[in-house]
Amino acid sequence: MSEHTDATSLVAELEEQERRLRLPRFDNDDAWRLGCLIADLAQERGAAVTIGIQRAGQRLFHRALPGTSPDNDAWLERKCRVVERYGASSFLVGTRFRAKGSSFEESSRLDPDRYAAHGGAYPIHVTGTGVIGAVAVSGLPQAEDHALVVEALERFSLTGP
Repeated sequence: MSEHTDATSLVAELEEQERRLRLPRFDNDDAWRLGCLIADLAQERGAAVTIGIQRAGQRLFHRALPGTSPDNDAWLERKCRVVERYGASSFLVGTRFRAKGSSFEESSRLDPDRYAAHGGAYPIHVTGTGVIGAVAVSGLPQAEDHALVVEALERFSLTGP
């Protein structure tokens, strides 16, 4: 399989995740619970990550686990800007560009110091409202950052926000 074919298949999978992972509501307490869930999952795995959750430009949760650095905070901000601009996960946005045979950096015309279409930032989509914020992880390879957020959202949606 070519990289283009792999990216095209991955786009469909990521789009399906985003159709499925929607929440009935999301408030400040939900942000705390979701952030703590991600931190617990990361700590169980010994993953050095920084976690951020924001809504409408306000930071609702932030945690930097041991082994992270200020660079992880910068990655969180850059990835969350992609979610805010495109209304989709940073991994999906980057993968869509790769599926077209290009890259986000080459084709988006956005400043790479401010935007990063690498996995790890995910839209908080509230049913009937749309995308209201983002939850993000930085510290692992991009597919693993993305998978950690998705796993946490899946668990969180089962227990109910």
